[in-house]
Amino acid sequence: MKLVDNVVKSFRVAKVFRENNEKINSVDFSPGGESLISASDDDSIVIYDCFQEGKPKRTLYSKKYGVDHINYTHAGNTVIYASNKVDDAIRYQSLHDNKYLRYFTGHSKKVVTLSMSPVDDSFLSGSLDKTIRLWDLRSPNCQGLMHLPGRPVASFDPEGLIFAAGINSEMIKLYDLRSFDKGPFTTFCLTPDKDCDWTKLKFSSDGKMILISTNGSTLRLIDAFHGEPLQTFMGHTNTKGLNIEASFSPDGQYILSGSQDGQIHIWSTEDGSKTAVLDGKHPGPLQCVQFNPKYMMIASTCSNMAFWLPTVEE
Repeated sequence: MKLVDNVVKSFRVAKVFRENNEKINSVDFSPGGESLISASDDDSIVIYDCFQEGKPKRTLYSKKYGVDHINYTHAGNTVIYASNKVDDAIRYQSLHDNKYLRYFTGHSKKVVTLSMSPVDDSFLSGSLDKTIRLWDLRSPNCQGLMHLPGRPVASFDPEGLIFAAGINSEMIKLYDLRSFDKGPFTTFCLTPDKDCDWTKLKFSSDGKMILISTNGSTLRLIDAFHGEPLQTFMGHTNTKGLNIEASFSPDGQYILSGSQDGQIHIWSTEDGSKTAVLDGKHPGPLQCVQFNPKYMMIASTCSNMAFWLPTVEE
């Protein structure tokens, strides 16, 4: 099945899961799309099956430290996540036997961005301490440290060769992973967003576009090679400064965003037009939304988890 406008417009909620009693703060699909993991402010980690039964499989807890910014590693049976209480360490955990494999300490303030390499054991973290750190899952020691003039966001490109660092909600620097200590190989200065902060960067699957999520009511799409603005997406509501996620469809044709009103807003990356607004009857603000990388399904969250499926066949 191909993603075209009428298929996108036909997505409807197929299942709703009420496993959490506080908001889900982050989700991530496994690399093959067979499972989905969520982290919640109630300190729980829920693993969902997306391939056979489409339901929750296991619940794990991080009661002492909390859990946020959860990411599958490229292995698919381990995760990394940030703490949201007690300390600012990053935890590497096995899902198989529910054991901590390693702690990564160094940040002195809350971690606000975490990005796992799609190809190897490297990952990036960024913190309100105005640093980005590069790590390797196999070592507790930081592999690289960048001091920045403001709050960072960071993301690897799909090939894991370069990473983008967004700084102070006005500039993006691109680094080559093999020589990041020499500084960025290019810098894009964008018109600053007056009323909001950048909260996330994401590359499209072909590496040609970068999507900038904010805690306001605008999203920005830029050319990943030259930094030119491609589109600005508006129309979703976010008046409370929420950390609302936006993401690409796997083919890069569409942008999906949550909204304070519990709806999914979808735009075309080609011309910026609004393709659809989907109402999932979320009782709270819809803060996480992602397309499964392999299967035709969308996951969206408030404190509930909704699985969406298309209802037409092209």
